[in-house]
This record gives sequence, structure tokens and C-alpha cells, in this order.
Amino acid sequence: MKRYLLSVFTLVTMSAVAQTPIDVDKEFAFATQQYERMLQTHPDTTKFPQSTNPDGSIRDMKSDWWCSGFFGGSLWFIYERTKNPTWKDAAQKWTMAVAKEQYNTGTHDLGFMIYCPFGNGYKLTKNEAYVPIMLTGAKSLSTRFDPKVGLIKSWNKFQEYSYPVIIDNMMNLEFLFWAARKSGNKEFQNIAITHADNTLRNHFRPDYSSYHVICYNPDGTVAAKKTAQGAADGSAWARGQAWGLYGYTVMYRETKDKKYLDQARHIADFYLNHPNLPADKIPYWDFNAPNIPNEERDASAGAIAASALLELSTYGGPSAKTYYQSAVQMLQSLAGPAYKATLGENNNFILKHSVGHKPGKSEVDTPLIYADYYYLEGLLRYDALRKKHGAKS
Repeated sequence: MKRYLLSVFTLVTMSAVAQTPIDVDKEFAFATQQYERMLQTHPDTTKFPQSTNPDGSIRDMKSDWWCSGFFGGSLWFIYERTKNPTWKDAAQKWTMAVAKEQYNTGTHDLGFMIYCPFGNGYKLTKNEAYVPIMLTGAKSLSTRFDPKVGLIKSWNKFQEYSYPVIIDNMMNLEFLFWAARKSGNKEFQNIAITHADNTLRNHFRPDYSSYHVICYNPDGTVAAKKTAQGAADGSAWARGQAWGLYGYTVMYRETKDKKYLDQARHIADFYLNHPNLPADKIPYWDFNAPNIPNEERDASAGAIAASALLELSTYGGPSAKTYYQSAVQMLQSLAGPAYKATLGENNNFILKHSVGHKPGKSEVDTPLIYADYYYLEGLLRYDALRKKHGAKS
């Protein structure tokens, strides 16, 4: 993935940030120790580390689960940082473990499942064997796009609705842009742009918060605006806001269309200025959860938002410094004892205190594999920005 596009983010801005630098080497040293243990406890590549069960045991999932690509992707991040061939071998092994999902047309999550591991692996190794797998995966993903509706279908059904689209789907579009460039087939790009435009049109409220689920009629009109994982249909589910922020930042990177940059900035401003955002900038699982402050935090949303804000800060504008400082504060919080595990605990995940699906009573206040993934990505982006401007990590 392109983790750092540096344009107008100046040294003056960087030097104005009076924050204690994050020790990225220390954070990756801890990550390697945790994930060494994770690898030792996972000899079977059909069981992908996902979370922790209510009884404290590790929760593993199969390759067709939407999170199956994050472990391999995280291993690639560790290899990128350490350059140790042992991590390259482990990343290759767990990447190929999801290869069969390239043919999976029953899910919209192929960006996570295929592009996170294979995309990072290809960037680092240029292994041409990865290319046909990714292109097949992109083709499978594109089968879920109905031109009459103008969006990539998320779930096959939600309640009584047959064409639900969730804000998470914005995270697949980077995959389609890569496929368009690599294959020369612009249809992948056209699908991504059409999906992003219709999501921008229908998924957001006047304050730039997003619904979780928009249900469409066969002609592309909106049938209903719902939530699945949020506190209420009209609430701002925290991870959903982070998905939107990340997705529209990527859309600007890929197209340079200012409407996407404007949207990303609006989402960031909603997120950062919300009165229910805690002082450490790690959100409650929903900005409108009914029992704040007695609600669970979501470290995964914080990690995703931090990574997105670091890239967004590189595109300038009056709030670039705020975006950078906020992202650093998020990473500092996640690196602290409130959210980071102690060595050998937390079933060897890096971060604690994420929320997967509270209304479904699933993965509430647990580690989550994608929280680790975006935390490591955020650390790499942070380090790249500091090195670009002559600062020591």
C-alpha cells in the first residue's frame, strides 16, 4: 500500500509539533516478540488469528472470513521494518494461505482479504506470482458491482433488503485502482469512482458523519438507512467513520479529485471535533453510544483513523498540522499501557480494547487482528514522515 505521499507537508509544520516522538523501533521490537509467539501457536495456516473468545481463548477464523488477510499483511509490515528474511518467509506463508479467496465472489471484502497481504508483499518483493492472484481477486470483487445500482454490493442480504452497502466497502477501492493500473483495464477504476461517488451522495449526513448501511432498490434509489454494528441507525459508529476517512483519503490520492479531499477533511473534522471524543483521542465504539463515558473504547477505530490522518496531513490545507498532531497522539495512546498488551499476554495480539460488533455481543473489548494491522501501518507512516523531514524516530 502507498503509506506516505509527501507533497506540501513542510519541515516548518513538522518542527512545530511539540510532541514526544514515538519510539518506532521499540514498538516494532515488541510487535515482533508478540507475533513470534503468535506464529508458534499457529502452525495450521487454515486457522487465522482474529480475536479472543469470552473465555479468554484465542478466536481463530477460516480464510473466507473478512479478516483473513490482516495477519499476513502485518507480517509484511514487520518484514518491511526488520528486513529479516524469517519474517519474509512467514509473511509469504500466511499470504499464500488466503490465495484461494481470489475466486470468492460471495464477499465484498477482497480488498482486506487479498490486497492487504498480497499488495504489501508485492510492493516489498515484486513477486510476479502475486499479480494474477490479485487481478483475479479484483475481478471477483467487481462481479458484485451492479451498474444499475452504481455500487459494489456488500452483504447478500440485510434484514429484508437485498442490496445493502456498508461504509466499510470504501476500503476495497484502493485494490481496484491497483488492478486498473496493473492490467490496463480501466473498468476497475470506473467501478471504484462510481462507488465512491454514490457513497458520498447517499451515505453521509449534513454533519459528515456516515450511516453504516445504506440499502438500495434495484434502480439505485435508497430504500433505507440503517446500522448493523452501530448503536442506532442515526448514530456515528466509530469504526465506520474511520473507514470513510481512510477511504476518501485514498480516493484523493488515486484521482487527485478535490471533492474527495474535501470529503476526507470534513470527516476528519467531524471525528476530531466531536464532543464525545475522549482526551486520548481513542473513540468510544460509537460516538453516540448511550452510556458514555461508561462505554467501551475501540482501539481499532483509533488505529485506522491515525493511519488515515497521517496521509491526509500530507495533502496540506489549514488543518494539516492538526491532522498530524492528532494522529501522533492516537498512536502515542495506543503505544501506552492503556491499550498495548504486555509481552506474552493478550493471546499475543499487540493491542487491547477493540470492539467488533457490540449489538451482536461479539468481540466486545477484545484484541482484533485489524487493530494491530492499522497500528503497524500507522507507525510506518509516522516514521516515514519524520525521516522525510530529518527527524529521528
